[in-house]
Amino acid sequence: MSRFSLSFRLDPQHKAPLYRQIYLRVKQAIMDGKLKTGSRVPSVRAMASELGVARATVENAYGLLTAEGFLQSRGQAGTTVSAPASLSLPSSSPESETKVHKPINPMLPSVSSLPFQLGLPALDAFPRAIWSRIVSRQIRHTSMNDLGHPPLTGVDTLRNSVARYLQLSRGFTCRPEQIFICGGYAPVLDLIIGSLLLPGDGVWLEDPGYPVTQAFFRAAGATPVAVSVDDEGMNIQQAVADFPQARFAVVTPAHQSPTGVTMSLSRRMALLDWAAKQQAWVIEDDYDSEFRYQGQPLPSLKSLDTHGRVIYAGTFSKTLFPALRCSYVVVPESLVEKVEAYCPLRICATPPLLQSSIAEFIEQGHFYRHLKRMRQLYAERRGYLEQALTAAFSTDMLRINQQVGGIQLCAKLNRSLDDAVIAKCAREQGLAVQALSDWQVFRREAGDELRPNGLLMGFPNIISQEEAGFLSQRLRKIFSEISGVGKYP
Repeated sequence: MSRFSLSFRLDPQHKAPLYRQIYLRVKQAIMDGKLKTGSRVPSVRAMASELGVARATVENAYGLLTAEGFLQSRGQAGTTVSAPASLSLPSSSPESETKVHKPINPMLPSVSSLPFQLGLPALDAFPRAIWSRIVSRQIRHTSMNDLGHPPLTGVDTLRNSVARYLQLSRGFTCRPEQIFICGGYAPVLDLIIGSLLLPGDGVWLEDPGYPVTQAFFRAAGATPVAVSVDDEGMNIQQAVADFPQARFAVVTPAHQSPTGVTMSLSRRMALLDWAAKQQAWVIEDDYDSEFRYQGQPLPSLKSLDTHGRVIYAGTFSKTLFPALRCSYVVVPESLVEKVEAYCPLRICATPPLLQSSIAEFIEQGHFYRHLKRMRQLYAERRGYLEQALTAAFSTDMLRINQQVGGIQLCAKLNRSLDDAVIAKCAREQGLAVQALSDWQVFRREAGDELRPNGLLMGFPNIISQEEAGFLSQRLRKIFSEISGVGKYP
């Protein structure tokens, strides 16, 4: 790949700030075809050193270029040119042109960090140096026994570390044998469903709710029951009235996915009471409870369970980084043997090296310190996006849901707007927003008052107020383009 050559100098007397001058020069080089798609640009450190400016100045410029789709960060591989799909640029091959215009599938994770992408923690803030040292040490101390077949249920050191962590932070005690390590949230569901579900079993699902959960239960032959979500979380009274004989309920009580509301204590107790009476199972998806901006994380539903009916699911994909492909599930004592018996059919796919590294990361205290830093950082970065959206949109067009935690933002839209149309247009222009209506359990047509209508946006990788402003203006332009063709008043 060709490297970007520094052929310009900055003018401190110019009315445009220094970061803006860098931004404009690099952008123009891309638009003129001097920088080809896929070519590398200098690192922040190298650019700052060459131009004689602070690293933060270059970071701001690169942040704006990344937000507009001109640059793409590839981690240790550096930063490369990735022109936005709306820009016609010279291309070295038909294949590269195809990649630029390839639409985003909103339900599949992307290999790169796209603006507004959901489920992606702040990759720039992860302590990679510490992590690298830990992994290197684990490799150096690999024994001959470590080269054999790994445990089906997970490495013992990680199971022990997770048990201690849950006791300290989530308020419940469990034996390591109750913990099963899995290669992500989907394998967690696969393990639970394969061990316990019978075809035709009813399952309460939050509506709107995580599409992956819905897909897995449908594929297994379950009977999905859509349960509405309000300001107190899943409406348990409605669920009991509509389908009391369900065998499962799947909930995200800390921060409901996707609305961000917290399930009230009365709803939690009603759910546990129903599960005990019906001998049903409650799956608590505690995917990002660690990220509460004010105060300590709320007690888990599992910590209130006195009858052993809650199956608790957690993940390191949101707290550390998705490439780990590592989640875990805590089952009640009564289910340990049954789940263990199913494990040979669905072995743990997370490499033992990574499991041992996570355990050491936790035991050395890095995990707790990282979570503390992220709580502060996410409150700040959510604030960036909230302020930018408030400045770009009127409240009668877009209204932001207030929430006390989480790593995604939900914004409700005016009923005259169609969230699916807006999200589709945004994705075509490289913005990975998702439509709230795509998270329904059962599809409702546009215009139906019961159809959710809003946009979902991830914010952890928005590093500055200016980047949030540029992204919000890009989104506002899409609203204007749609309105301009006469579809909306």
